[in-house]
Amino acid sequence: MPLGRLFRTAALLSAAVLTACDNASERDAGGAANVIGAAPEPVQIVDFAALGLQGLRSFDVQANGAKVHAAFIADGGDPRQPYIGYLHSEDGGRHWSAPVALAGQFQRPVESKTGNDIQVAASGDNVVLVWQVSGEIPGMGPLFVARSADGGQSWQAGANPTGSDIDQSHHDLAADAAGRFHLVWLDDRDENGYQGVRYARSDDAGLHWQAAQSVDDSSCSCCWNRIAAAPDGKVDILYRDMEPRDMALAQSADTGISWQRAATVGGFGWKFDGCPHNGGSLAYADDASRHALVWTGADQQVGLYHLQSADGGASWSAPHRLGDGMSPFHADLAAGAERLLAVWDALGPSGSKVYLAESADHGANWTPGRLLSAPAASAGFPRIVATGQDWLALWYEQQPGSAKQWRAALIH
Repeated sequence: MPLGRLFRTAALLSAAVLTACDNASERDAGGAANVIGAAPEPVQIVDFAALGLQGLRSFDVQANGAKVHAAFIADGGDPRQPYIGYLHSEDGGRHWSAPVALAGQFQRPVESKTGNDIQVAASGDNVVLVWQVSGEIPGMGPLFVARSADGGQSWQAGANPTGSDIDQSHHDLAADAAGRFHLVWLDDRDENGYQGVRYARSDDAGLHWQAAQSVDDSSCSCCWNRIAAAPDGKVDILYRDMEPRDMALAQSADTGISWQRAATVGGFGWKFDGCPHNGGSLAYADDASRHALVWTGADQQVGLYHLQSADGGASWSAPHRLGDGMSPFHADLAAGAERLLAVWDALGPSGSKVYLAESADHGANWTPGRLLSAPAASAGFPRIVATGQDWLALWYEQQPGSAKQWRAALIH
């Protein structure tokens, strides 16, 4: 099915069913009561007007307990050189530092945007940002690494993970408990027309990269990837496979030196000659179980699903559909305090909106989707992180006739 036809079909499905969302029961089909507590608490991360910024292009967030790190790209005066900023919060996202601007220091035209976002990871005072810059071909280019050894106050250029200027995109970044940084991305280094899943590790916070290798030589060409350092010491990569277009889990048990395909996460058998521009999400619960959100466009199964694994990722539960009465698309997942929280966007008659749902029983049952974004705005690409006893959700939001703004809310 051509990609444009897929999205037109999804939009029609969403418009037909989203009107049922506002009247959804307080229980899902499994009978779980809606246990989300107080109403989400809006917080301001960045005052775009005060910085002379216009619209949000891209963002990422990473939490180490109550310490939250965020990076963003926003339009300013020069469309080829937008504002790149880093900021952090010490109290779970309620208050934020003033952003530190990086764009003026690193004069490279930027390609990163929503779905191919700037990435941030931190370990102690070491903070690493990675984004895509422009290369010889418009719309393509290599990854650029910026690193800070003083908690984000000052920045220096790091190394490209392969030392080349080939097109590298749809990357993700994570730091493990030992301070190693793990990076995944897509590139067509063999110039055979197929993107592959690539990996590299840095033991010095982005100054150098090692263990560069292919995790899978062929993958979907434009879906974001997720990499995470699991509590059991493994490094996990969740990515969309080439054939079929289901999500796959690759794992390393030796800090990235070698990789094995562990499982298919949601065996829908989706046959599709194209890219849905939609990756997955990973989270780890207090009981050491793994949890994933995946989206499929397979016939008779189109939708967003939660799955869990109790054996380190080797096998996964049957998929549990989320967002009854709507058509969720881009999604994220976080675990903490014996709860799972999911956020997603869904397209309806009045545009795309962001929703929130919760499970208090390890994903067996979920509350109905609850509107998180402003009713009159278009919103999408949500993210969520656990910050101890609370959660922080972030997304872009756009009022009619205005540029995209960065929105956030604390979930208690």
